[in-house]
Amino acid sequence: MMGALFLTIAIVGEVIATSFLRASQGFTQLVPTLVVVVGYGITFYFFSLALQTIPVGVAYAIWSGVGIVLVSIIAFIVYKQMLDLPALIGMGLILAGVLVINLFSHSAMH
Repeated sequence: MMGALFLTIAIVGEVIATSFLRASQGFTQLVPTLVVVVGYGITFYFFSLALQTIPVGVAYAIWSGVGIVLVSIIAFIVYKQMLDLPALIGMGLILAGVLVINLFSHSAMH
């Protein structure tokens, strides 16, 4: 159960850090750059804790899949970046994969 919490914190940290990468303008803007550095620090610390109880392949699949979808949603809202139908279908398949892992895999957080 703690593994799932640690993985969730890692995902949130990664989504925040990645979302601020564009605002950092190549690390030339101090505040966004600090958010990126702190966010990734939190991400990798909590991801390493999650890996104590969740297999690395499963944790990475969940982390990257959920991160892709959440960052894309934020990019749509904040930066008005549009996604075409194939991109949306692909993200739907990524979410489906994350759900399959969590609902049916014995390798997941059990």
